[in-house]
Amino acid sequence: MNGVLSVTTPHRMRLARIADGLAAAVAVSLPWSTSATGILIVLWLIALVPTLDGASLRREVLSAAGGLPVLLWALGAVGMLWAEASWSDRIAGLSGFHKLLLIPLLLVQFRRSEQVQWVILGFLASCALLLVVSWMLVLIPGLSWRGSKSPGVPVKDYMSQSALFAVCAFGLIDRAAELWRTGKERAIVLLLAAALFIANIAFVATGRTTLIVLAVLALLFGLRKSGWRGGLGVCVIGGVLSAGLWASSPYLRDRVSTAIEEVERYSANNVTSAGLRLEYWRKSLTFIAEAPAVGHGTGTIPQLFRRDVGPDTDRQLITTNPHNQILTVAIQLGFLGAIALIAMWAAHIALFRDHTSFAWLGLVVVVQNMVGSLFNSYLFDFGQGWLYVLGVGIMGGTVLRGRPSDSGSKG
Repeated sequence: MNGVLSVTTPHRMRLARIADGLAAAVAVSLPWSTSATGILIVLWLIALVPTLDGASLRREVLSAAGGLPVLLWALGAVGMLWAEASWSDRIAGLSGFHKLLLIPLLLVQFRRSEQVQWVILGFLASCALLLVVSWMLVLIPGLSWRGSKSPGVPVKDYMSQSALFAVCAFGLIDRAAELWRTGKERAIVLLLAAALFIANIAFVATGRTTLIVLAVLALLFGLRKSGWRGGLGVCVIGGVLSAGLWASSPYLRDRVSTAIEEVERYSANNVTSAGLRLEYWRKSLTFIAEAPAVGHGTGTIPQLFRRDVGPDTDRQLITTNPHNQILTVAIQLGFLGAIALIAMWAAHIALFRDHTSFAWLGLVVVVQNMVGSLFNSYLFDFGQGWLYVLGVGIMGGTVLRGRPSDSGSKG
């Protein structure tokens, strides 16, 4: 067999099963542990690489869905050549791009694998456990969690937790809609589970970016199911539910109103979180205007933000993260990199054009990342970035496997 590494067929099949199991383990670990996820990804690669064959890998790399992530990484690698920064900064700048190289590998793996259900169920069960722990920390007085940074957030941060819960909620809502005609009892259970995820976002750990993501996903769900009438219906239902959540959740009202107040109060002597983000965006646009075509080079963001800092300047104005994915790429790689990034998102949206549950889950992950990337550098964040890579790769491979043109390509 012509493979990346020469292995016997029985050994290759065993490794393929191990790789499927490790992919599920990565999905299970993602909501909980950065370290465990990193270790499992390495083990997954060790098991997967010997099972790959050159033809399948070339097919994915030459496709838009698999090739554009590789192109974006390649631009980042080449961008190191003209960066006026230390090599440690250049290497650190490229590190955010590395995970994109694994998208075509996952497409190959799950185009042939039949174990995607274990990945989905493992991820959902892991997030459900996180949901239970989160509610317990809020509802049981005196219960603490070692290392918890805020109430109801046992691990990582509220932004990561709310993003994971949003993905789970809309996956459950879609499944409930499919079951409604044939099994209303099960559909109601799934809707209640989705409601618990959304309630946690509203009452326990509200990511303001996630609120926007929820609104976009709700509209998209309605349009996908019933066209413009469904979109209009979702707007009406969503408006009523939002009003109810707004009235019943002081925490939600405080999170939203605080963002507005932070922008209004921001000044040189009163630095606020939302105000800083606007300042990062303003400076980023200035940096892009200085080198619009190919940018300043990979890894130059810290140096650029340090460049105009005086002795009396607040150190918070120096950042490695402009809190916008397009700006982050464009500063380093110019319009060329920004176009490649947007093209990659567009290709992945097109990948999930089917009206299946797998396509919907992939679409949810892509849209969540795109909308979130307007306010954060999600692709380069560990949790959000790996959620995107796993979602696109695993769901994308499964969708491709189910298409008629690929029915004979199960490897």
